[in-house]
Amino acid sequence: MRRLIPRFWLVLGGRNRRVAALDFCMLAISVYMGYALRLSLLVTPALRDDLVLAAAAFPLCVMLVMWLSGVYRIFWPQASVEEYAGLGRAYMLGCALFLGVNFLWRSLLVPRTSLAIMFFSGLVFIGSVRASWRLAEFYSSSGAPGRGEVRKTVIIGAGEAGAYLARDLTRNRSSFMPVGFVDSDPQKRDKTIAGLPVLGGDDALADICERADIRVALIAIPSASGSRVRKYLDTLSALNMEVRVLPSLREIAGGRIELGSLRSVELQDLLRREPIRLDEAQISTVISGKKVLVTGAGGSIGSEICAQILSHAPAELLALGHGEQSIYVLGQKLAEAGSTARFVPIIADIADARTMERVFDVHRPEIVFHAGAHKHVPLMEENPREALRVNAFGTWTISDMAGRYGAERFVMISTDKAVHPSSVMGATKYIAERMLRNAQDAHGDTTYIAVRFGNVLGSRGSVVPLFERQIMRGGPVTVTHPDMRRYFMLIPEAVSLVLQAASMGCGGELYVLDMGDPVNIAQMAETLIRLHGREPYTEVKIEFTGVRRGEKLFEELFYDPDHVDRTSHEKIFLSRLDDARGPSAEDIAALLDSKDGDAELRNKIFSLTDG
Repeated sequence: MRRLIPRFWLVLGGRNRRVAALDFCMLAISVYMGYALRLSLLVTPALRDDLVLAAAAFPLCVMLVMWLSGVYRIFWPQASVEEYAGLGRAYMLGCALFLGVNFLWRSLLVPRTSLAIMFFSGLVFIGSVRASWRLAEFYSSSGAPGRGEVRKTVIIGAGEAGAYLARDLTRNRSSFMPVGFVDSDPQKRDKTIAGLPVLGGDDALADICERADIRVALIAIPSASGSRVRKYLDTLSALNMEVRVLPSLREIAGGRIELGSLRSVELQDLLRREPIRLDEAQISTVISGKKVLVTGAGGSIGSEICAQILSHAPAELLALGHGEQSIYVLGQKLAEAGSTARFVPIIADIADARTMERVFDVHRPEIVFHAGAHKHVPLMEENPREALRVNAFGTWTISDMAGRYGAERFVMISTDKAVHPSSVMGATKYIAERMLRNAQDAHGDTTYIAVRFGNVLGSRGSVVPLFERQIMRGGPVTVTHPDMRRYFMLIPEAVSLVLQAASMGCGGELYVLDMGDPVNIAQMAETLIRLHGREPYTEVKIEFTGVRRGEKLFEELFYDPDHVDRTSHEKIFLSRLDDARGPSAEDIAALLDSKDGDAELRNKIFSLTDG
C-alpha cells in the first residue's frame, strides 16, 4: 500500500490529480456523515481516532481500485452510461476492499450502520460531481452557436436508433436542431425521449412539419422496409424538405449510430425488404473448411459471393476472373476487411478448356460458384459468338471440370432473361441451364444447382449508374419505354439467398429467388431525379428512346408459375430441371467454329431454345 500510493499520485498527472483530490475530500466527508448520522453531529472524542483512520483508509481503498480500473483516465465531461457503470463497479470493489480492511485491522472497527451510510453517500457524492461536469459540458455545447444556418429538424422513429441520434445531435454543434420525434407507436405519443417530445404518428407527419416550420427530416429506422421509406419520402418531397436516412441494419452492422451515420436517401433504401432469415449453420456446413472456387469473382455478384463466403471460414478461396484489375481490387478489398482465409487470384478464361483443366488439377476445388458470364443485353446482340462461347460453352467447360475432378457442389448463377428468351444473352443463359442437366447426368457424384434471379441494384452495366450519370450532367435521362418493368434486388440480399439455395440442393434443381414486385423503370428514373433534389420532366427531362433489340417490356421468372414448388425458405422457390437435355459441347463448339455471320448465328442460337 505504501509503495502504491506515491506511484498512484505520480501517474495521475495534472487534471486527474485535482479529480483525485476532490474524490478524497468527498469520500472523507461521506465517512464523517456515516459517523455523524449514526451517532451525533459532534463525534465524541472516544470515536475521533476511529473517524480519522476511517476517513483516510476508506478514500484510499476506493481510489486505489478506481485507479487500477482506469476510472481516472476517463474524460468525464463527455462520459456516457458505460463510463458511469464502470465507475459504479470500481466503487463497489473499493468498498469491498475497505470491508476486508475493516475486518482484518483490529484498530479500525466502523459500525455497520455507519458503513451503509458512508458507502451510499460516497457514491452519491463522487457520482454527482462527475454528473455536474457532464451537464456543464452539455449546456455549454448546446448553447454554443452551430456551424452555419441552424435548421429545425424532426426525427422519424423514436426507437433506440432515434434516441441515440437525438442525443448525438443535441450534444454536438450541428446545423440540425431537433425539435421532436414522429413515431407510429401510440404508446409513445405525448412522451419525452432523449429530452425531445414525441409530436405524433406517421399520419400527422406533414401537418407537424408544416406547423413547426421544419425543414429537415431524419429517418432513424434502420429496420424500415423500402415501402415504408418510400412512403416517408413521398410525403416529405411534397413539402420540399431535405431528407436523410440512417443506413439499413446490414450496412450499420453493429456500428455506432450517430450524426456521421446519416446520408441522403438512395434508391437502395426504397428497395429495402424485411431482413432475410438464413440458416447460417446449414450454409457453413457446405462451405466451412472447403476449397471454394468463384468464377466471375471480380464482378458485382462474384465479389459479393467471395465476401460472404469468407464469413463461413473456407479453407481457401479461389477467385477466378478474366480482368486482372477487378481481381486485384477484390484481393485488396478482402485483405482490408481482415480476411484470414488463403486467397488465390486466378486470371483465366472459363471457356479455355486447357486452362480450366489445369486450374482444377492444381487446386482441386470442392465447391464451385459459377458467376462468370457476359450479361449486357445490347452488347451481346452485337457479339452473339462471344455470348455463346462464354455463357454456354464456358458453363459446360467449368461444370464438366467440376465433375471430372470431384467437386462436391456446383452452383450456377442464372437470370430471368433465360425465361422465354428474346435476347442472345438470355438464350445463351437458357442453353447454359440446359447444359447443366447434361453435366448432372454425366457426373452423378457432383451436385449441380442453378439459381435464377433478376436485376441487382448497382451492378456494373445496370441502368441505375447510367441514370445517375445522366442526372449529374443535367439530363436528359433516357428510358426505353414508359411501360418497361424489371425485377430488382440488392446485391447482398441476392447473394445471401444464393448461398442458402446452394446449401439446400441435392442435384438437378433450378432455384428461383423471390424478387418482390417488379419496378417501373420510368418511375425509377423519376425517383432518382427527386432524390437528387430536382423535379423530373421540368428540371431534368426524361426521354423515351424505344425498346432495343432483344429487350422485353417485362421479364419473367418462371416458365409456368402454376408449377413452382415452395422450399423450406420463404424467399426461394424450386423449379426442378426437367429431363430435356441441352445441346452437347460438340454442337456448341461446331457453332463457334462455323463461318456463320452474326445474323445466321443468332438464329441458330435461338433454335437451340425451341426444345
